[in-house]
Order: sequence, then C-alpha cells, then structure tokens
Amino acid sequence: MDWSFITAHVPDFLAGAWVTLRFGLYGVACSAMLGLLCSLVLAYRVPVLRALVRAYVELSRNTPLLVQLFFLYAGLPRIGIRLSAEACAVVGLTFLGGGYMAEAFRSGLEAVDRTQREAGECIGLTLPQTVRYVVLPQAFATAAPAVFANMIFLIKETSMFSVLAMMDLMNVADTLRTSGGRTIEVLSMLVIAYVAILLPVSVLATLVERRMRYAGFGHQHSV
Repeated sequence: MDWSFITAHVPDFLAGAWVTLRFGLYGVACSAMLGLLCSLVLAYRVPVLRALVRAYVELSRNTPLLVQLFFLYAGLPRIGIRLSAEACAVVGLTFLGGGYMAEAFRSGLEAVDRTQREAGECIGLTLPQTVRYVVLPQAFATAAPAVFANMIFLIKETSMFSVLAMMDLMNVADTLRTSGGRTIEVLSMLVIAYVAILLPVSVLATLVERRMRYAGFGHQHSV
C-alpha cells in the first residue's frame, strides 16, 4: 500500500465525493417530490393520470440508469434538445428514482386505514387538509424504511455519472487507476469514500425510524 500516493490524491477524491454527493442529493430530493406526487395519483386513482403514472413507473423501474443517461445525453441532441452533463445526471436520477419513490409512498398511503380519512372529513377537514395532516404523517412512517433504502440505492447509482464525463468519485478513481497504476490504493479510497457518504444516511434512517416508532407514528390513531 503506497500511503504517499493516497495522501497526494485525497484532494482529488474529496472533489469527486462532493460532485457525487451534490448531484446525488439533487436527484434524491427531486425523486422524492416526483414520487410523492405520483403516489397520490396512484393511491387516489386519479382518472387518466393514473394510467400515465403507472406507465412511467414501470418504464423507470425496468430500464437501467445507464440507458436513461445515454438517451438523455446522446439521444435527445438528435431531436435538437441538448442538456449539460449535470442536467442529464439530475434528470436521469430523478426519472429512475421517481418510480421507486412512488411505489414506496404508495404502499405507505394505502396502509393508512380509510377510516382515518373519513374521520378527517367528519371534523370538517378538506381533502387536502386530511391528506396533509392525517394521512401523510402516518403514510411516511410506514414508507420510511423503503424511502431511505431508495435514497441509498440512488446515491450508489451516481457511479453511472462517469459516463457523462463528470468528475465524480467513479471517474476520479478510474482516471487515477489508469494513469497511476495503483489499483489497490485507488479502489480502497473509492470504497472508503462511498462508505463515508452512505453510512451517515444509514444512521440517519435508523434514527428517524426509531424516533417515529417512539413517537407512535407507526400506529394509527383516530383523529
């Protein structure tokens, strides 16, 4: 193990980690918002939109991110639509993640007993108010494990960003491995970098789930 090589290239990995984390979080945040909207359409069976959302979910979950990125980066320019590598990364991750998040949130929404919605209506809440104050807190408690699992999955999928020539962790590692010939050192640093990014997310997920159980969000109570 060449420690001098590792020390010399720590700044490169820090820069790559920042790119991975920044665009990964952008994609995760957009995926969560898109997934929540799609889940509401699915759970409440909105006419016409439900069929479109179901088609989107199946398409996003059954095509690899690599293919989606190639379509955005190399396919769209053929019809006059050009996106930067960064935009392709966020759009691609959002497209993929939205489908997974939609299913996670949908399962949470459908787990909330119908009587909870009826109770909200009985005390004078509008449908949006019932969804916001009664349904969503309980639904998120149920969906939280799947949502956090999807977050970790999506951040790991950022390794595909290297095909867009973005200097993310994977691209930095591949460049150093090719130019320096230090495979063990480079791969060791790559593993450590991903663990450093993903371990806090795993710890946060555990804490949030435990806090929700402690607060009773996992159990349905009458409003």
